[in-house]
Amino acid sequence: MRFGIFDHLERRSDVGLAEQYEDRLRLTEIADEVGFTGYHVAEHHHSPLCLAPNQAVYLSAVAQRTKRLRFGPLVYVLPLHHPIRLIEEISMVDQMSGGRFMVGVGPGTGGGTELAMWGGNSDENRARFEETLAIVRKGLCSEFLTHDGEFFQYHDLWMELRPVQQPPDFWWAGQPDSAAQRGANWIGTGSVRGVTEAVAAYLRQREATSRDLPAGLTPPVEPLYGGMKHLFIADTDEEARAIAIRSYHNYRTHYAKPTPAQPHPGTPAPGRGPAGLDPESALKAGALLAGSPATLRKFAQEYRTTGANYFVGSFQWGDLTHEESSRSMRLFADEVMPAFE
Repeated sequence: MRFGIFDHLERRSDVGLAEQYEDRLRLTEIADEVGFTGYHVAEHHHSPLCLAPNQAVYLSAVAQRTKRLRFGPLVYVLPLHHPIRLIEEISMVDQMSGGRFMVGVGPGTGGGTELAMWGGNSDENRARFEETLAIVRKGLCSEFLTHDGEFFQYHDLWMELRPVQQPPDFWWAGQPDSAAQRGANWIGTGSVRGVTEAVAAYLRQREATSRDLPAGLTPPVEPLYGGMKHLFIADTDEEARAIAIRSYHNYRTHYAKPTPAQPHPGTPAPGRGPAGLDPESALKAGALLAGSPATLRKFAQEYRTTGANYFVGSFQWGDLTHEESSRSMRLFADEVMPAFE
């Protein structure tokens, strides 16, 4: 079993931006020290949910503060990006980190609402995603790039910058079938039962499509696949639940995008997903884990039955302080990680 971290890098009101970035870089240093494998950062824009909308800028700093930790976007919302710029920045950060960059890709949520937010045509979202992904894959492994598509056309572009990894490590969040079809590692969400079923689906699809992947698409020989949970650990169940409930209330408000009429959203955004669950419901459903190390060890023993080889925890979310999050993460590494084995 290997372990990862998922991070929205949410806005906190108690510290300034510079201090928050420094605190988070310190958290990645701790992750590197205690044995985490991967660090995954979301992409969101124009909301307090994400302070790293340009993930490569932030992750280039992570590269300098860590030695072993692998890291990357989860995900690049590909329809929002120019493929040549992506090839260049992926190559740069992979080179600066000695080959530790993990390329997470996806079309974005809401069927193109993010593309429309920037003046694009949401009806083009899926086609732009597929074409951008094809160009990025080719460009990362080619000396010269030629492409003739619907949105982009290039002829014999010299790819001066290429990554250390040949091929790079690709990741997918969400549907396990889609991950396997694209030769990617996979991270999902859900209950222990749900992760068990998703892992089985991922492995079945990987076997079924292994001989039919597009030219140049090389799946990882030893892929990582598993589930993600928001969690918080303290000395006692009571302390952990109280802090987690407080912070989850704050976390839910970060999904609403500020508007001139409401520049500081204070209520959860409507809709499904994590923001649709109140803290008590999230705890009951297992979307949020909070408790002592002994309580989390019980979950670890259940998770072992899923067939997953990767577990991803979200350790700083809502209004959790750096001190609260770093202590929770150390308790997880010292007292819970061994129970997964």
